[in-house]
Amino acid sequence: DRKLLLTGRELDKLQRASQDRGLTIVGLRLFLNERGLAKIAIGLARGRKAYDKREHLKESDAKREMDKAM
Repeated sequence: DRKLLLTGRELDKLQRASQDRGLTIVGLRLFLNERGLAKIAIGLARGRKAYDKREHLKESDAKREMDKAM
């Protein structure tokens, strides 16, 4: 069975933020213990602006080209 280590109030806050303000719930860290159980630290994130997306795509394309050349 699965447990959430959040209170009802925290769940409502995350849900409202993701629906109303356009934020996204993302996993920040993944913790595994010796029994194979996992915990995920979550956070709220805002998407990139259009100009940031273009800049990021240019950087990733340049990096990919450099890796391919090597």
